Amino acid sequence: MAKTVTIRLDDHTYESIKKAAESEKRPISNFVEYATLKYIEETAFVDDSEMLEIMNNPQLLERLRTGSKQAKEKRGNFVA
Repeated sequence: MAKTVTIRLDDHTYESIKKAAESEKRPISNFVEYATLKYIEETAFVDDSEMLEIMNNPQLLERLRTGSKQAKEKRGNFVA
């Protein structure tokens, strides 16, 4: 179910978003949703080349396995 969110923007930011939305022929709300999801995708997930680098690093993979095991066992040091 869709949710409504209210945000407060200064005039400059609003105009920048409005121009970007218009250039892509999108409503402002759709552009904000699209841009937000794109940002999350680019920052929260690894791309194919990053994953290949991870998978080809045996030391890193072992550290990830160890960390995952410790997390499941609720041991180890967690850094935020």
